Amino acid sequence: MLYTISNGSLTAQVDSLGAQLVSLKGANGAELIWIGDPNYWKGQAPVLFPMVGALRAGKTLIGGQWYEMGQHGFARHMEFASVQVGADSLSLTLTSNAETKKMYPFDFAFTVTYALTESGYTTTFTVENTGTETMPFAVGGHPGFNIPVGEDAAFEDYTIVFEKPETQRCPAIVMGQGLIDPTGCVFTLENQREIPLKHSLFYQDALVFEQLDSHWVQVRNKKTGRGVTMDFTGFPMFGIWSAQNDGPYVCLEPWTGCATRTTEGDDFAEKHGMTLLPPGETSTHTFAVTIL
Repeated sequence: MLYTISNGSLTAQVDSLGAQLVSLKGANGAELIWIGDPNYWKGQAPVLFPMVGALRAGKTLIGGQWYEMGQHGFARHMEFASVQVGADSLSLTLTSNAETKKMYPFDFAFTVTYALTESGYTTTFTVENTGTETMPFAVGGHPGFNIPVGEDAAFEDYTIVFEKPETQRCPAIVMGQGLIDPTGCVFTLENQREIPLKHSLFYQDALVFEQLDSHWVQVRNKKTGRGVTMDFTGFPMFGIWSAQNDGPYVCLEPWTGCATRTTEGDDFAEKHGMTLLPPGETSTHTFAVTIL
């Protein structure tokens, strides 16, 4: 089911299949969210749960048993139930069931809330452990933004801008497997705030950052200032991605965890960045997008 919310200046649409934001338009009618053209990438803004990235051979150990789970978890492929729908906000929830337990043997309630703001929107992930044992999980956003953003411009007219100067070493990603190789490096920043946007940045998959000093990042037209800002406060990892086929979009991805690393084993609870949520407790993470 497709839900529509509006605050007078912005209108958004959210699909209950995967709780995915599929449209965000301002008064001028320009579409901010990637249109999902399958010639480039059919996704738009998938929700990542109960993990981010890929597992080694698509398998993981949980409680001594092997389970299979696809890239970025299963939530993005499942139907969410509406919990609360208002004029300018809505919440959708996925609860554990027989199908999810074939992949992930825990009881949970996972709620995604979208709320429009004066100049953008917020996304809040609420994870509740409704079971009786500690539940390992990771969660993340994967929204794609049309580049150019509602203007006559080229992809290369834009730049990635961090809040603060950053020194980072982006790890390699094993092509065809999606595993992170921390012994390799595909991109570095040395006390820099800006990365000129170009398609070749993503020819070896995503740029993965960890423990940034910045709390926000922008994709901004160097000439006009148009673009988007994402505040990812509270997310320890951040990915920037576009497919290797020169698609006219870029994804800004706040994560709490990441793909299996080549230097670690297959135990799900021991994956890098995993949150261990005690029974009866709730974990909440919010990121905010502002249109420039």
